Amino acid sequence: MTGVLVARILRELERYYDATAEDVASFVRPHEGPGREALLVREVDEVLELQLLLPANVAGAGPGAWTDLSLDERCQLVEGVSHFLLLCERARAGRSTTQLELELQAEVDKWLVLSRGGRLPPEHDDALHDALYGDAAFLHDEASIEGARYRLANRLGARFARHLSESYARKGRHRDMRRALASFFRMSQEEKLRAASR
Repeated sequence: MTGVLVARILRELERYYDATAEDVASFVRPHEGPGREALLVREVDEVLELQLLLPANVAGAGPGAWTDLSLDERCQLVEGVSHFLLLCERARAGRSTTQLELELQAEVDKWLVLSRGGRLPPEHDDALHDALYGDAAFLHDEASIEGARYRLANRLGARFARHLSESYARKGRHRDMRRALASFFRMSQEEKLRAASR
C-alpha cells in the first residue's frame, strides 16, 4: 500500500509543529524508473495540485520498513514530507513560500526526524550531523542556481540543527525545543535565514 510510512512521518512532523496537511498518502506516486524525491506543484484555477514523487521502494514502504531504508532514502522521504507539510500549511494560511525556504525547512526536519527529536546520545548525534551536513553530496554544480540554493540550505540547516541540539536537546529541554521548532516553522523566509545564521 503506497504512502503508509510517508503518512507516519507526516504525522510525526505535524505533532512537532502543531500543523496539519492533507492526507499525504493520496498524493504519493512512485517513480516509474530511477528518480529522486520531488514535490510537483501546479496551480489550476486557484487550486493547488500536488504530487509527491518518491523512489518506488520508499513510496511503498510500510511502517516497519524504516530501518531497511538507506540514509539517503530516509532523507528523501523526510524531505518530501517536509515540503508537502510546509506547502499545505502556507496555502491554508494564504502565505507564499520559496524553494529556498522549503529546502531549509527540510534540512532541519531531516535532523529532527533522524535524531528522534534530539534524543540520540551526543556521539550518535554528532555522527548524524556529519552524515547530513558534513558529508552531503550535491547533484547540481555549485555555480548553478539550484546548486547554490541547496548548499546554502544545507549550511544554514546544519547551523540551526546544531543550535537545537546544543541549546535544547542535550540539556533535556525538549519542550523548549518544540516551541523553538514551531516558531521556526512559522517564520518567513527572511526570519528563518536570520535565525539559522546566528
